[in-house]
Amino acid sequence: MPRRQVYLDHAATTPVHPDVLQEMHKVLETHFGNPSSLHFYGRAAKQHLEVARERVARLLGAGQQEVVFTSGGTEADNLAVMGTALSYKERGRHIITSAIEHHAVLDPCQKLARNGFEVTFLPVNRDGVVDPDDVKKAIRRDTILITIMHANNEIGTIEPVPEIGKIAREHDIIFHTDAVQTAGYLPLNVEDLQVDLLSISAHKIYGPKGAGALYIREGVQLEPLIYGGGQERVCRPGTENLPGIVGLGKAAEIAAKEHLSESMKYKMLSDRLIEGIKAQIPDAKLNGHAKKRLPHNINVSFRGTKGDCLLVGLDQEGIAVSTGSACSSGSSQLSHVLEAIGLSEEEGAGTIRITVGRSTTIDDIDYILDVLAGVVGRLRAENRG
Repeated sequence: MPRRQVYLDHAATTPVHPDVLQEMHKVLETHFGNPSSLHFYGRAAKQHLEVARERVARLLGAGQQEVVFTSGGTEADNLAVMGTALSYKERGRHIITSAIEHHAVLDPCQKLARNGFEVTFLPVNRDGVVDPDDVKKAIRRDTILITIMHANNEIGTIEPVPEIGKIAREHDIIFHTDAVQTAGYLPLNVEDLQVDLLSISAHKIYGPKGAGALYIREGVQLEPLIYGGGQERVCRPGTENLPGIVGLGKAAEIAAKEHLSESMKYKMLSDRLIEGIKAQIPDAKLNGHAKKRLPHNINVSFRGTKGDCLLVGLDQEGIAVSTGSACSSGSSQLSHVLEAIGLSEEEGAGTIRITVGRSTTIDDIDYILDVLAGVVGRLRAENRG
């Protein structure tokens, strides 16, 4: 049995906050009505729905009427990309995105590219940063959408979203950002970011799985992806997942109040881990921007190892990390993000992502440092042998 169990995969998902669970339980137990019904039970459910919407709007600095609930970040991204393309296709069929987006953005873009749209996939530098000048150069008269993530889910690099948003507004182009990884970790204000569309997910901010939201600036039109009702501004028909949405709302309220203090703690823990790795493990490489990065994300490559072997070795010691995006787990290929920042096959193969969270302690960091050095050393010796 391992000496302790340490969860360090918070970028994949987070445990539900006790206060979130409490509010969800209350709704599940006493407010089962359909929010679209006009009777008392429906009105009570509707009130909880709108309280959650107001909480999410406050987290984003948005208007309450600008928040549409979805089943999560993937659906929110798909609705932003596909919905914009289908709604504005008569105006143009050109989309700009980056090579390191989450597949929830890349796959819809590739789908559109197979169906009459043109997509420009911008490169990034070795830190994983999109150059705003590249965005400006890629704009054409028929460009209808720019979609660049707020921060990368694998390597933690924060993108220059406000600068790109300014460019998009100057050219009257709709701008979407995937903020699934930044909600709860960075300040989120849609006016400061200069975005028209923004995606978040509940289970990344200590809420439940199966709930998310898309900010849609007033006046932006999106073609729905599903049909069959008038809920959520007709953008997302269907009876709302009230317990999940209430959980998202409470998680958003907590994130709005506590993200600054929590982020300072995450940065302290991450810095301790990064410095420890540099001191104890030769030839370790931190991926992503050294400073402009998410406070809880550490992505490191260890030459002479393989990520899945590192993961198994750490798991045997009770430590949970990942080899990258949980949405890409099971793939033996070099991640598209690591490939885009220029990592070699050897460097990419020996890469793991460690993401700290609310429950992480200094003792946890010291424990993984103690274990990780041994696991890396053993794997390197086996590979040499």
